[in-house]
Amino acid sequence: MMNKALAVLVILAAITFVATGLRWIVDPSAAAGQLGMPLLEGVGRSSQVGDIAAFFLTLGMCMLTALVAAKRQWYYPPIMLLVLAAAGRLLAWLVHDATLALHLIAPEIIIACLLILASRRLSETA
Repeated sequence: MMNKALAVLVILAAITFVATGLRWIVDPSAAAGQLGMPLLEGVGRSSQVGDIAAFFLTLGMCMLTALVAAKRQWYYPPIMLLVLAAAGRLLAWLVHDATLALHLIAPEIIIACLLILASRRLSETA
């Protein structure tokens, strides 16, 4: 029962990430607003849309692959992306005068911890 609930939480998070990545492709203005950023112009917009869409799509697809394949190593890329994003946000606050975005950092850390647990409980050991 615990493993089923854990799998459902991972699926929900993965679907949310994939949807967010697709939103960056389909409606980047709304996606940028959701993250509290302006939509850039020119080449900056190309980088912003492409890079951020890739970030969220990779998160979600790796999580779904981890569940389907039951291979622990598929959880590691999204764990690293989430932890590094949270660390980057903290460094931006500490070093670059950014606003401390705890409302974004907390879910990143919580989902990374969820994925660590899932990698242990939902994966084959070999």
